[in-house]
Amino acid sequence: MGPPRVVAMGGGHGLSASLQALRHITEAITAVVTVADDGGSSGRLRREFDILPPGDLRMALAALCEDTAWGHQWSAVLQHRLSGTSGLAGHPIGNLLIMGLWELLDDDPVRGLDLVGRLLNTRGRVLPASSIPLDIEATVAGLDPDDPDAHTVVRGQSTVAKTPGRVLSVRLLPEDPPAAPEAVEAIKLADWVILGPGSWFTSVMPHLLVPDLQRALVDSPARRILTLNVGTDDDETHGFSAAEHLEVLSAHAPDLQLDYVVVDPTVVRSDDEVLREVAAGVGAELMVAPVRKMRTRDQHDTLRLAAAYRDVILGG
Repeated sequence: MGPPRVVAMGGGHGLSASLQALRHITEAITAVVTVADDGGSSGRLRREFDILPPGDLRMALAALCEDTAWGHQWSAVLQHRLSGTSGLAGHPIGNLLIMGLWELLDDDPVRGLDLVGRLLNTRGRVLPASSIPLDIEATVAGLDPDDPDAHTVVRGQSTVAKTPGRVLSVRLLPEDPPAAPEAVEAIKLADWVILGPGSWFTSVMPHLLVPDLQRALVDSPARRILTLNVGTDDDETHGFSAAEHLEVLSAHAPDLQLDYVVVDPTVVRSDDEVLREVAAGVGAELMVAPVRKMRTRDQHDTLRLAAAYRDVILGG
């Protein structure tokens, strides 16, 4: 038997933490990355060149760089943002490299990402969740001070991520986007699939709203881990309990069953029994383990997270 084949799904810093943790367990890693980002450098390149937003893909590649001087140097190159006042200011070099390869390869996003992975000698593969750029649309309550119960539709990942209201539901535009076939195949062949951590409505849940990805997740023989955030009070989920995080995910993917929910003890102090009941409702065992950085409230410690994943994956 070879190393466990693990698919990690998400985006941004949450996915990077998960990937860095998984590198301590296996090299058979596939990152399936959200492609709904419309802010910052990714948003600028997406609008100007009509491409997949490269930022979260770049971060996943950087997280999987080999643990050598070569890998560390290239990870730094990918993440370096250009300074100055020109039109290129603020763009990470990795975003421009990915975009340039896509142009050279006739807009074949997977081939371009694989080529960057070869350059960096990554320990794993990075794939987009969909073959086309996606938009996120959310129904939000509490934006109208005169009518707190009124529902407002908010569009755009960067807007939803910073909305001061309470997000009730999210959907993708287009509503039935094509999944990247390579991502579907990876899920079908996986031993384990990990969802989260990350921005709940804009990084974690969009994968469940791509029909072919959700179907693959439901039908795959892989065992499924959901990693809850260590901070549950960001703009997207302000006021949500840990149990409510799981409830809204289940509401958007009612057929999805889980095997484990990994959560830091600081998150479950107030609703431990409720969270256990909600987890059991989706078939999952609650694994409470210290996975938070000691001196920060909202970041995972990759070594602690690796230990939790090792206990589940190699012990399960």
